[in-house]
Amino acid sequence: MNHSFSLIEQIVDRSLFQLPTLDLARALLGKLLVKETEEGIAAGRIVETEAYIGPGDRAAHSYGNRRTKRTEIMFGPAGYVYTYVMHTHCLVNVVSGKEDHPEAVLIRAVEPYYGLELMYQRRGEKKKEQELTNGPGKLTKALGIDMSDYGRSFSIPPLYIAEGAPPEAVLTGPRIGIENSGEARDYPWRFWVRDNPFVSKFRPPQKT
Repeated sequence: MNHSFSLIEQIVDRSLFQLPTLDLARALLGKLLVKETEEGIAAGRIVETEAYIGPGDRAAHSYGNRRTKRTEIMFGPAGYVYTYVMHTHCLVNVVSGKEDHPEAVLIRAVEPYYGLELMYQRRGEKKKEQELTNGPGKLTKALGIDMSDYGRSFSIPPLYIAEGAPPEAVLTGPRIGIENSGEARDYPWRFWVRDNPFVSKFRPPQKT
């Protein structure tokens, strides 16, 4: 956790966000999710993602091409921040796909990389380090991501994605928490770094 890096210089090239959604979900693994606040900087290495490919994906908020105040950002260009609240927790997504093809990648878990003390302040001093960011609602609280980040560009501070290190091995399997989505619940559109302790511990992998 004693990492130091030139944050601005390491922001990923915007071309990353032009990848097809499934490819982007895999490519984001190992990248750094960074949030700058008045309290300080916190960053985590992305270790788990889920792809949502609307409007044909019944698990996606944009299923059926639903265009609402909440999903509006998904209809724009790729590389922007889509945040929403679920069960009082803020979740963060990377808008993907072409304009008017609303798709997104949910960032499900990160491994603390920078600003660990700040993460403990936000999440609780008595928590185990593994519990700080091993879920989509946990990581946003630890990094200081909230609904005010909706619509930002992931290429510009204060919330951005920076270069990291690619994982040695990636596993895929069904997404989590979408049991009422018909056959979409079984699509292997969840990606995670093999053996990383900060990954959610649900549903077995289908393939490597």
